Amino acid sequence: MAKDLRDFLKTVKARGQLRTVTTQVDPNLEIAEISNRLLQAGGPAVMFENVKGSPHPVVVNLLGTVERVCWAMGMKHPEELEVLGKKLGMLQQPKPPKKISQAIDLGKVLFDVVKAKPSRDWLPACQQVVKLDDNVDLTQIPMIRPYPKDGGKVVTLGLVITKDCETGVPNVGVYRLQLQSKNTMTVQWLSVRGGARHLRKAAERGKNLEIAIAIGVDPLVILAAATPIPVDLSEWLFAGLYSGRGISLAKCKTVDLEVPSMSEFVLEGTITPGETATDGPFGDHMGYYGGINEDAPLIRFHCMTHRKDPVYLTTFSGRPPKEEAMMAIALNRIYTPILRQQVTEIVDFFLPMEALSYKAAIISIDKSYPGQARRAAMAFWTALPQFTYTIFVIVVDIDFNIRDPRQVVWAVTSKVDPIRDVFILPDSPFDSLDFANERLGLGSRMGIDATTKIAPETAHEWGEQLESDPIMAELVTRRWKEYGLDDINLGEADANVFGYDIH
Repeated sequence: MAKDLRDFLKTVKARGQLRTVTTQVDPNLEIAEISNRLLQAGGPAVMFENVKGSPHPVVVNLLGTVERVCWAMGMKHPEELEVLGKKLGMLQQPKPPKKISQAIDLGKVLFDVVKAKPSRDWLPACQQVVKLDDNVDLTQIPMIRPYPKDGGKVVTLGLVITKDCETGVPNVGVYRLQLQSKNTMTVQWLSVRGGARHLRKAAERGKNLEIAIAIGVDPLVILAAATPIPVDLSEWLFAGLYSGRGISLAKCKTVDLEVPSMSEFVLEGTITPGETATDGPFGDHMGYYGGINEDAPLIRFHCMTHRKDPVYLTTFSGRPPKEEAMMAIALNRIYTPILRQQVTEIVDFFLPMEALSYKAAIISIDKSYPGQARRAAMAFWTALPQFTYTIFVIVVDIDFNIRDPRQVVWAVTSKVDPIRDVFILPDSPFDSLDFANERLGLGSRMGIDATTKIAPETAHEWGEQLESDPIMAELVTRRWKEYGLDDINLGEADANVFGYDIH
């Protein structure tokens, strides 16, 4: 398990997945264009060592494949994330153990929580260099501008840390920040997020809100902060549960907040309630430019600390594949045990990247009674808060590979009568960035029952699905080399040979 960003970069490089570019590149559009091409190809992470206008290198595409996301979690395969999901499920809805084995499992989870408690670093690497007041110059950070109509340069993978002025409980989120001047930035967060709630509370009490931005942390901490899991754990404790050990925190120099001690950059500042600036437009995860926010909270920074020779970690949003999509695909595995716990008929589920990793879900069920598919779809929408914005839910039988789009399309086209099997729920709340809705923030949902129908769902017998004779299939497998066909790759074929046009 990596201890910080640099340690993880060493791991990725050792595994042949990190390239270094020494040619000078421009953070204005050029870095994003290079990165986007590599993302489309499932290519490596890149460190740009010679960035125009900045003395610091830039790392992009670090989490650009599911494989590298798993590495960041200390795992080899996405399936391993389900173990973490089971732990979270036990914490979310603990049940009194009925067996000694269940009591032992619960005890192990609680012990993991104890191990996950953060520690304090009194000589943190993130404060090797300290710049105060007029010496703070955010323009020295090589922030990128991804798209030609973007409103400015952005920080995208910074941990935004605030604290509830009443309870003292911190919130750690990953929000977009736009550069406004050498010492100011705007933050773009939804009104329901923790940082926005803290700002409202501070305003009610006539106080400024202290804020810290930690940039270039262990990717595992980013994943923990970005994971919307309904468990009452602090993000620091949650990150420790991810890693199996407590993360090291450092107290900020000028604000009463804590940050990961091995951060590459730390920015410290305040938000004065009511002080705003224009933010946007920016390319967003939907694949379009988002709107302009005339009233984005303005952060004034009075302190910047960083490690010696810091590395700037960044990414950008847009139509998949992007790093955020890879993160979502891997982290979906965490939700699976929690979802099964809450909706027992669901065997597995998948959020396709092409559907922005949340707008469409394919779920499989072990069907045993009529109407079960519709019940499963309805339950899915209410199981976890992040599924509120899922528009389409397709339900298939247990024997379908939900991660193979060809099988899903076949299920829909061979098992669905639209009048009977498609149902629509109007006037549901949605992401305001979803331009497909007639009214921003409000739209409809669609459920599709693509399962085999049973009485009284159908008045006739269902055809028997074609299957190979198992004895003959085994015989052919044994004799494949004898046929002289062993040089033919029987893995997944290039989709283009079947008439697709995929570049």
